[in-house]
Amino acid sequence: MEFTHVLRKKLADEKAPEVFSRWYESAASQPQRYLETVRGFENAFGTDHKAALFSSPGRCEFIGNHTDHQQGRVVAAAITLDVVAAAAPNGTRTVRIVSEGYTAAIVDLEDLAPRARELGETAALIRGVAAGLTRFGFSPAGFDAYVSSQLPSGAGLSSSAAFECLLGTIFNSLFCGGTATPVQIARAGRLAESEYFGKPCGLMDQLACAVGGFAAMDLTDPANPQVRRLSFSVEQHALSLFAVNTGGSHADLINQYAAIPAEMKAVAAFFGQQLLCSVPEETFWAQLGNLHGQVPDRAILRAIHFFEEDGRAARMVDALAKENTPEVLGLLAASGRSSQQLLQNAWPDANPEERGLSLAMALSEHLLQNQGACRIHGGGFAGSILALMPSTLAAGYRQSMEAVFGLGSCRQLAIRPEGAAELFL
Repeated sequence: MEFTHVLRKKLADEKAPEVFSRWYESAASQPQRYLETVRGFENAFGTDHKAALFSSPGRCEFIGNHTDHQQGRVVAAAITLDVVAAAAPNGTRTVRIVSEGYTAAIVDLEDLAPRARELGETAALIRGVAAGLTRFGFSPAGFDAYVSSQLPSGAGLSSSAAFECLLGTIFNSLFCGGTATPVQIARAGRLAESEYFGKPCGLMDQLACAVGGFAAMDLTDPANPQVRRLSFSVEQHALSLFAVNTGGSHADLINQYAAIPAEMKAVAAFFGQQLLCSVPEETFWAQLGNLHGQVPDRAILRAIHFFEEDGRAARMVDALAKENTPEVLGLLAASGRSSQQLLQNAWPDANPEERGLSLAMALSEHLLQNQGACRIHGGGFAGSILALMPSTLAAGYRQSMEAVFGLGSCRQLAIRPEGAAELFL
């Protein structure tokens, strides 16, 4: 840590962009962004502090739609869009966070039990991450932080997981001696989101933000997930990756999100198991006649999606490792069809006229003409799709998608090789 005036001086140095080149595809603009974050910290907490800088990336879900909460397999990647912070210990047991554009969050760490009144609030994430790290034997304490984010809320790029991993990384650096592993930070984030914030989730989002790069994850044992880093480069294969935000609202969707794991668990319970990962796929198909009528048909279809998507994720790891671009595109396209037809997370129940994801998928398929691929991204029902295509199609694709969904709705993504970390100038 260094006094904030020292951080400002280093960020103003002409060589500062070099420090950011490993995290961002456009490093030149980053020193000014971090400088504004330091100034935000000074405005909120004063200038007489030693502080440190932190960054946590968002993520894109490459394949594995709704398989992580059944402890299946997924492939995800950290992206260069991120949330950053200037933070300093304050010598108390209280965390104070000022986020650009949001009301300040203040949390007393003396009581780490979940609080009903904090459901859906930033305070729940702070308390939950601290509780998670405490369970791992660490002793998180109070800090002050100013936070700024490039990740739009509700755009499907996992702004919540990025924030959780940012918190975990700050706690880790300031109070844990840097000894908390990315997996521990991710697990603390998942605890915060699912048990404190009130949004059921698997471990994929947090792991992707904490680990960085393309990451193949086997979540069979969530206490010890198997994570394999992949070296596939989108740019080196002359491909472009886009997230298209269709503009649909995520409000009031928690029940629909929660219904997916609940229905998958209902199918697993028929076979005496808690999760589908413990049900042999051949047993499922052999007993389909007995299963039909015992659980809703939608639950059966969602179970079929799980088995097929879990297998696709394994094949995607092999395709990425072998740099087999046609296979990568084929698997992405199959994932998109399965999410629409089997998982059925393409539109919100409460608004029968809202079909933004389906429209984006249909338009993408029309524009790409089997040269690229698209899929529903993240939780679904509203939000975004992911599209991968030859770079020769990128400009026309973006123009056509933004003509429908608005300027800025089609955002090109770049993969970040590192996960949440402290920035050393």
